[in-house]
Amino acid sequence: MEKYKKASKHIAVMAFPFGTHAAPLLSIIRRLSEAFPAAMFSFLCTERSNSSTFPKGHQKHDSIKPFNVWDGLPEGYTYCLKRNPHEPVDYFLQAVPQNFKDAVDELVAETGRPIDCLITDAFYYFGADIADELKVPWVALWTASPRALFSHAETEFFRRHVGINDPVDKPLDFLQGFASIRVADLPDGVVRGNFDASVPVLLNKMGLTLPRAAAVAANSYEDLDNVVVNMLKSRYKRFLNVGPSNLISASPIDDRHGCLDWLERHEPASVVYISFGSVITPPPHEIGALTQVLEESNFPFLWSFRGDVEKQLPPGFPKRTSSKGKIVPWAPQQKILEHPSVGVFVSHGGWNSILESISGGVPMVFRPFFGDQKLNTRTVETIWGFGLGLEGGTLTKEATTNALNFILSTEEGKKMRQKVGVQKELAYKAVQPNGSSIENFKTLVGVVTCHHYLP
Repeated sequence: MEKYKKASKHIAVMAFPFGTHAAPLLSIIRRLSEAFPAAMFSFLCTERSNSSTFPKGHQKHDSIKPFNVWDGLPEGYTYCLKRNPHEPVDYFLQAVPQNFKDAVDELVAETGRPIDCLITDAFYYFGADIADELKVPWVALWTASPRALFSHAETEFFRRHVGINDPVDKPLDFLQGFASIRVADLPDGVVRGNFDASVPVLLNKMGLTLPRAAAVAANSYEDLDNVVVNMLKSRYKRFLNVGPSNLISASPIDDRHGCLDWLERHEPASVVYISFGSVITPPPHEIGALTQVLEESNFPFLWSFRGDVEKQLPPGFPKRTSSKGKIVPWAPQQKILEHPSVGVFVSHGGWNSILESISGGVPMVFRPFFGDQKLNTRTVETIWGFGLGLEGGTLTKEATTNALNFILSTEEGKKMRQKVGVQKELAYKAVQPNGSSIENFKTLVGVVTCHHYLP
């Protein structure tokens, strides 16, 4: 623990261990550690999450050290496909915030250094109270879209304006920037769904507590959704867009399956790239519809498929489509989307995927599943104009064929590519020296390293 004794500051970081939360938070922490190398960062998360975020042989940062917190699971609990996937989340949320408080006490005792700043996933509303007890600044990181954050921050406002019996296609035209968004597009737990479920309760408390944060940092940039960004700036002490992280924190290229060489053999803007993220695989009937479209169309495709190809894809499909398609268990997504041969990205609509598609200048087709994905889909389609939601919201043969043909084979599709190209330029501009995201990050560094407690 000699490094802790020599460090000028000790910064505790509390990560959310589910979905794609811990990795974006770590990306920000790495940037902070590079900007402030004299500090030590203690990264607190569950053992299961830390083992994934900090795998053996990972690129080590001497000033970032992972520490495990209790996951809340009963002794002997095992993960398996038959279990409810939400069960570990519920157990974990029953354990917070006490598991983090205990971990902080152990951390201070072990390192001999008190905490000087607390950085948490924005989900952790209790960060405000812990920071107050420690008399240090609290910085919250929001890993999804600014529009999704606004929806949770203004949950009570939306509930006052949307009745329980209002139709799901009712437009939210009572709010600037939301006229083309419908009730059905809001995340579950805002005006529909089970308000008492653990995650909606967590997010509602977050919305009420975030104004206490010294800063709220987001993985976005000023010129994307600036109407909503300005509304958030009026609600928080500091709302700082410091992304897109994928343009700032370069990861080593892992192209073990030869995707980039394969793309070189195809015409510009012709390839359908497919990935539904690391958490979800569409149901069998939708997988069947998608494979049918790919087999019957002339479009070359590259599919990053996280499931079991032999069990989940139709028998013989990979072999029958091998002349025009490539199916891999892992793909370097950012580099693929930057390749000129990629013409469209079929996605679940996660925020990281959207930022990577913007960075590559690639239009999108969406099949959203949960969380902010429906809101992201509707925003990209009706407000930003460089993507399409599927007719009916699911992967059917007709809806998928129509969407792919629209983007890849029509003049309107070319206009979509031009629109996302404009955003690509703005995203790159934001991360240039003196760009808005770089200047915001300097402000964030100032908050994190401040010698005085910021109430």
